[in-house]
Amino acid sequence: MEQLTAEQLLQELAALENPQARAINESRGDDHGVNLGTLRTIAKALKTQPELSRELWQTGNTAARLLALLICRPKAFTVKELETMVREASVPKVNDWFINYVVKKSVHTEELRQAWFADPDPIVAASGWALTSELIVKKPDGLNLPELLEIIEVQMKTAPSRLQWAMNTALAQIGIENPELRERALAIGERLEVLKDYPTPPNCTSPYAPIWITEIVARQEAARKETVTP
Repeated sequence: MEQLTAEQLLQELAALENPQARAINESRGDDHGVNLGTLRTIAKALKTQPELSRELWQTGNTAARLLALLICRPKAFTVKELETMVREASVPKVNDWFINYVVKKSVHTEELRQAWFADPDPIVAASGWALTSELIVKKPDGLNLPELLEIIEVQMKTAPSRLQWAMNTALAQIGIENPELRERALAIGERLEVLKDYPTPPNCTSPYAPIWITEIVARQEAARKETVTP
């Protein structure tokens, strides 16, 4: 792809806007109508361009910011830059990609997780909890899981929606990954009933923690039995 400026890419993204896609995305809080697969195709052609990425981010345009996250160099961002970006990444999909494609690949991940975990801004705190859930699954050493359950039990029921979702994910992951804490995680989920009535499509796992924990553990146990069966 020829070298394009941020302005040229904004024009290209505007031309790719689909009103129906925008309506669907806006129902989830994402104010753009560009197909995500198309964004990935553009990003693949552009390759990594840190400066262009920064220019696209500064536009404030959601589609441009999503593209920026795909062509950035995660390890090039300073703690200060990432601190600023998380407070700008209020759109759900932008926040999701920012955490998964940038912060998780940063050399500052743990520092930021600790800084964001109890931030007064619920979206920033949700980002801290998302990073904590990643640790629960992949590297729980150093985490006080009973203490996390205490926080969830006290705060999750009344937490703002994005923070509540992130806490609920942590609750489910604790229950799935830690048999010794599973009964307590299930009890907390059953008592709080967070996301109990969340509409879940067929063949998808409910985000309601007791169902989520039970289903995933059952799948894991079934997979283990298949592995050991001669």
